[in-house]
Amino acid sequence: MAGGAGFLGSHLCDALIAEGAHVLCLDSFLTGRQRNIQHLARDPRFDLVEADVCDPLPTTLERARVDAVFNLACAASPPHYQADPEHTLMTCVLGTRHLLRLAERSGARFLQASTSEVYGDPEMHPQREDYRGCVNPTGPRACYDEGKRAAEALAFDFLRAGRVEARVARIFNTYGPRMRADDGRVVSNVVTQALTGQDITLYGDGRQTRSFCYVDDLISGLLRLAAVEQRPPGPVNLGNPVEMTVAELARRVLAITGSRSNLVRRPLPVDDPQRRRPDIGLARRLLAWEPQTPLENGLKATIAWFADECRWAELERPAANDDAGQRRVLVTGLRARD
Repeated sequence: MAGGAGFLGSHLCDALIAEGAHVLCLDSFLTGRQRNIQHLARDPRFDLVEADVCDPLPTTLERARVDAVFNLACAASPPHYQADPEHTLMTCVLGTRHLLRLAERSGARFLQASTSEVYGDPEMHPQREDYRGCVNPTGPRACYDEGKRAAEALAFDFLRAGRVEARVARIFNTYGPRMRADDGRVVSNVVTQALTGQDITLYGDGRQTRSFCYVDDLISGLLRLAAVEQRPPGPVNLGNPVEMTVAELARRVLAITGSRSNLVRRPLPVDDPQRRRPDIGLARRLLAWEPQTPLENGLKATIAWFADECRWAELERPAANDDAGQRRVLVTGLRARD
């Protein structure tokens, strides 16, 4: 499992161990966090290898014989993947190559975590797997968008050559506990701003759309894709087909938290997609999978988790002004209602 200490990776580690698997977790902790996997530290079925997937794999992994390789290694939010675009691109290319070769040596099935970003700012709506996308190959998001496209190409080249049984999941906006507050994604931004009483930032006019999938549903889809015997015809979209505007998401978060935060608008980032919604017909047919968690339930679980994060952050530092007191009231009020 590459990227096993990240948001999605740590949940996938939990799910695999719950199924009785022994997990080798590889992570550089560039964006992954120790706290995401600290509850697994004493589990005899969990081993952590701290290394960068861009580098040749450590001897521990080179000699390992594994049944499945999951590649979830890569910063996945714009502020993080744009911080070092060269490393982001090489993670997708060199890292994927290293892991494909590991799967080849072991005769293991390989699952590549790709992204809806391969569709860019799509001209087809909703997005089907046969849509080739509208990506700016030289823009500020290209290190991630084109990196993931290259990773898909490598996976399918190994598959066509009979070297690896590869599967590719195109993951749409996923949210839930263990997201980083500083990852710059819309759910984490809106929730943390609401909980701390800050203005909630909407980029553009707020009418751009996303489709939000709760993390437990997404992990279920990844496991089904990795296990299904019938080989998919290509990549498989995994996401929630329920589409909403970013402004509507903000309103729902405000209603759940009871926050009095104001909505403020900022310029839309370059190449930010206007509409995003998966066509999951293939996942329904092939995997008998579709999301089960209503947005309201998923948001409440996510907000409660972030509330705990905020509460511990407040306990670790003294209140400097009245705003800090307001933050504590917001968090306490949320927890009491839950």
